[in-house]
Amino acid sequence: MTAENLSVPAAELTIVGHFDQPAGYGARRPHGSPSWLLLWTQAGEGRVEQAGAAFTVREGDLAVLGPDSPQRYRVAPGAERWRFWWVHFQPRPSWTGWLAPYAVATGCHLVEGVPAGVRERVDRAFGRALQDARWIPGDATPTGPPTGPPTGPPTGPPAATAPPPAVVRSGPARELVLGAVEEVLVLATASAGAVPAPGSEDGDERVRRALDLIAAEPGARHSVASLARAVALSPSRFAHVFAARTGQTPMGAVRKARVRHAASLLEVTDLDVGQVAAASGFVSPFHFSRAFRREYGLPPRDYRARLRRP
Repeated sequence: MTAENLSVPAAELTIVGHFDQPAGYGARRPHGSPSWLLLWTQAGEGRVEQAGAAFTVREGDLAVLGPDSPQRYRVAPGAERWRFWWVHFQPRPSWTGWLAPYAVATGCHLVEGVPAGVRERVDRAFGRALQDARWIPGDATPTGPPTGPPTGPPTGPPAATAPPPAVVRSGPARELVLGAVEEVLVLATASAGAVPAPGSEDGDERVRRALDLIAAEPGARHSVASLARAVALSPSRFAHVFAARTGQTPMGAVRKARVRHAASLLEVTDLDVGQVAAASGFVSPFHFSRAFRREYGLPPRDYRARLRRP
C-alpha cells in the first residue's frame, strides 16, 4: 500500500498517530507537506527521503522533517515491518536550535540512537500526546485511548483496535500536544549526543554529568575549570573528552544552554532583555544579544515580538 500525496494536512493542523505497517507501506508527497513531520521509530525499519537526503531509521531514531520539500517515507527495503509514532505540527521557535546539530539536509533532521533508558519515557510522551489531542476543554480529564504505547516486537498485522490518528481541535489541547512533542525533542537531542562510543575512555559518564549540570543551571558561573572539578577531571582532560564526546567545547555547550534558557524566558515572561540576559548568565545585554542572534538569527526583542504578533 502506497499513499501518493495523500493525507497532506493543512499547515495549521496538529495531528498525532501511531502506525505498525508491513512491507509495502509508504507515503510520497512530491510537493512536500505544509507542516512539520516527526517520526519516532519503536521497532522495525523505515526509509526516509527528503531534501536530497536518504537514510534508514531504526529503533530509537527520531526523524524531524521540515515543510515544503519533496518527501517520501516507507518500510525500509528488506524489513518486515515499521512501527512508529508520527506527529504533524508547527514548531515552537526554540526547537530549531535544538535540532540544528542533527541536520542532514536543509529542513531534514535525524537524531540517531536515543539511549534505551530514555525510549520508554519518549513512548509515554507520545501516548500522552495522542490522548491529549482528543481533549475537549471543560472535561474533567482528557479523553481517548489508554496512553500506554505498544510494546514488544512488531508481529502479525496491525491490531484492528489500534486507535485512529487524532486531529487537535482546540488551542488548549494543541498546547498539551506541543508540550509532549517538546519533551520528546528535549529527551532525544539531549541524550543522543551523550551515548558512549565503543572503546571510549572513562570520560563518558563524567561528560554526561557535566551536561546535566549545565542543563540544570545554565545561568550559573560555569567555566571549564569548575565543570572539570565537578566531575573530578583535570581541565585539559575534561575539555578533550567533552569535545570528543559531544562535538563542541564545554563553554560552547554552556553558551547554547544559556541562549535556550533565555529564549524560554522571552517566550513566557515579561522580563526585559537586560533581566533575561542576567538571569541566563550573560555578562551584558550586548553579549547576550550577539549570542542570541548567532543562534536564532534575530535579536531577542525581535524574537519576542514575532512570538506575540497576532
